[in-house]
Amino acid sequence: MTLQVEDLRIDIGGRTVVDGVSFTVAEGARMGLIGESGSGKSLTALAVLGLLPDGATASGSVRWNGREILGLPDRELARLRGDDIGMVFQEPRTALNPIRTIGRQIGESVRIHERVSRREALRRAVTEAERVALPDPERIVSRYPHQLSGGQRQRAAIAMALACRPRLLIADEPTTALDVTIQAGILSLLRSLVQDADMSLVFITHDLAVLAQVATHAVVLERGRIVEQAAVPDLLRAPASPVTQALLRDATATLWHPEIDRHRTEREGGQRHE
Repeated sequence: MTLQVEDLRIDIGGRTVVDGVSFTVAEGARMGLIGESGSGKSLTALAVLGLLPDGATASGSVRWNGREILGLPDRELARLRGDDIGMVFQEPRTALNPIRTIGRQIGESVRIHERVSRREALRRAVTEAERVALPDPERIVSRYPHQLSGGQRQRAAIAMALACRPRLLIADEPTTALDVTIQAGILSLLRSLVQDADMSLVFITHDLAVLAQVATHAVVLERGRIVEQAAVPDLLRAPASPVTQALLRDATATLWHPEIDRHRTEREGGQRHE
């Protein structure tokens, strides 16, 4: 299953916010969309799933496994969401329904797409809770979002996105609201889940150090346009655009990565030599 985005343009209120974005995510690939706030990376992902906010329009082409999905009726897109393409949003507190149990929310897409009984959906919810390493899965599925920690809520949101075994996962800044220790655990979880299931991944972030933990290739956006595309190790070693250079300087120091560390060592050594 391949995602192909070609010449994507998004307009809001007469203003172009994404302009000419093109990229391909091959089956099993792990790609990042990275840029500063307002660069258009989240809007690009929302356009893929037909979830743009009211007043936004998209043109160009988005093909999933060769089928054009940009502009499909919402009913047809709903069949893709969760089944073929899963999405994890930035803030699980808003992604989860506060008045429904975790088990019901994880099992909901299973009931919709696979037409199973409530009992079977709950059984699957327990399985998915265990898969994302939630503690005491049989008990936690009966709890409500406010009874979980931030990291547990994000794990529940990941379980929801993966319950129907999609072939592509889109993760929109899934660790931004978490502290560094919990971030590392969520990144490790996502990496292992994607690799074990041989899923494709689109990971959205503003943090190059975070991206280096999960993606092998990246598209760098600035003000809705692509300014650089490269393998992540190349971006870490020799970023070509000023935007990527700034992202490298700002990379989270507490999330160590060997390429970032080597780049800093070489840079600092050069400065001392001068």
